[in-house]
Amino acid sequence: MAQEQDVKFVEAIVKEIVANPGDVKVDRTVDERGVLLTLTVNPSDIGYVIGKQGQTARAIRTLTKIIGAKNNARVNLKINEPEGGSRRPRREDSNREGFHREERVDTDVVGDLEI
Repeated sequence: MAQEQDVKFVEAIVKEIVANPGDVKVDRTVDERGVLLTLTVNPSDIGYVIGKQGQTARAIRTLTKIIGAKNNARVNLKINEPEGGSRRPRREDSNREGFHREERVDTDVVGDLEI
């Protein structure tokens, strides 16, 4: 029963986060390095699972490791990304809101002015 506890825990959390809870699948494999839980969700839900700057994924992984520690197991969580990697490319800093790019001003003509 303790072996399935980690799978049920991850499924319960993720199903509450995503829009398509029926598509949530957690596979469990055990090897010499410990337990590996592999999470698969609907491609449209991957953003909910990852969260802003990966915070949600990090929190789920931390909680999963705590559950594993209670059962004397080393548990890791792998999140399957959709085929084709639907992550958007990072925007350049200059496009970020509130970031003002320093524009170059041609100052060659200013040197010729007599004041």
